[in-house]
Amino acid sequence: MNNEFIYDIPQSRVIFGAGSLHKLREEIERLGAKKALILCTPEQVKLAEKISDLLGDASVGIFPKAVMHVPLESAQEARKVAKELGADCAVAVGGGSTTGLGKAIALEYDLPILAIPTTYAGSEMTPVYGITENGIKKTGKDPRVLPKTVIYDPELTLTLPLEMSITSGINAIAHAAEGLYAQNGNPIMSLLAEEGIRALAEGLKKLKVDTHNIEARSLCLYGAWLCGYVLGNVGMAIHHKLCHTLGGSFNLPHAPTHTVILAHAIAYNEKAAPEAMSRIKRALGVTEGTAAQAIFQLISELDAPKSLSSLGLTQADLDKATDIALSNPYWNPEPIEKNAIRHLLQNAFEGISPH
Repeated sequence: MNNEFIYDIPQSRVIFGAGSLHKLREEIERLGAKKALILCTPEQVKLAEKISDLLGDASVGIFPKAVMHVPLESAQEARKVAKELGADCAVAVGGGSTTGLGKAIALEYDLPILAIPTTYAGSEMTPVYGITENGIKKTGKDPRVLPKTVIYDPELTLTLPLEMSITSGINAIAHAAEGLYAQNGNPIMSLLAEEGIRALAEGLKKLKVDTHNIEARSLCLYGAWLCGYVLGNVGMAIHHKLCHTLGGSFNLPHAPTHTVILAHAIAYNEKAAPEAMSRIKRALGVTEGTAAQAIFQLISELDAPKSLSSLGLTQADLDKATDIALSNPYWNPEPIEKNAIRHLLQNAFEGISPH
């Protein structure tokens, strides 16, 4: 155990439970807000309209243009709309793309965000933002972008397709897995990370059997909350750097990319972070083999994507991806070495078992 650490954690107010969406207006009023702009993706307009109806005159409109990786142009348009409508808060309903858009607005106008996650992305629990400009995704931290209130309603995730549920859940597990060996980790975050991984793995396996199992949905949302909380309070390492590179520069889908890369990134750090690897194995209920193999086995069991090639990356992209990832690397327990990273990406491209 690391006996020297700093614990200084910003908090969001969390409302958890089936049917908790109906507490939204009360939570908006609690913030002293009266004009909510609802953010969503084009695919979730119906849910946004339901929320607008629920809010009545407390809703000033819907901005239904959230997209992956928050392009700068999209952020600028949303900021303009928020200003024109006189919004005094933003309600982000959906996954990481929508929450990310809300953060981009808050970054400039300091609007409070209320997040209503419908996936397991975990972005709602972090002060981390990301904006893509000219093909490069730039991330940062700012306390202004941390949602003031998060409403976790498992009923809103019942319609999330199984494949998206699984990749979103593995994405969340990645947040906690890297949190276990983060440079600024601490014992409390490690406890939450291990519990988050356990809950998500258990919940995802149950979802594989029955996608409408509300207990499984609750488990996954609970796990995602913990994993996102960890991500928001410790640093990121090679896994997230590679995923930010592949998403921002090659427009690969966010959660599936995390799903493919995770086992290989864990394998890269296996020798440098033995305590973290033991916790990952324990969370997954595994005693034999390595943590990377345990994660790869979980992904295989859930029929999740295992190769970057299946996501649209080409062999010719691998050298460029390596160079971009190494141009401004995050801290990592195992030293970053170009040939080793290139080898990691090759394994992930082919979808072979990590080593």
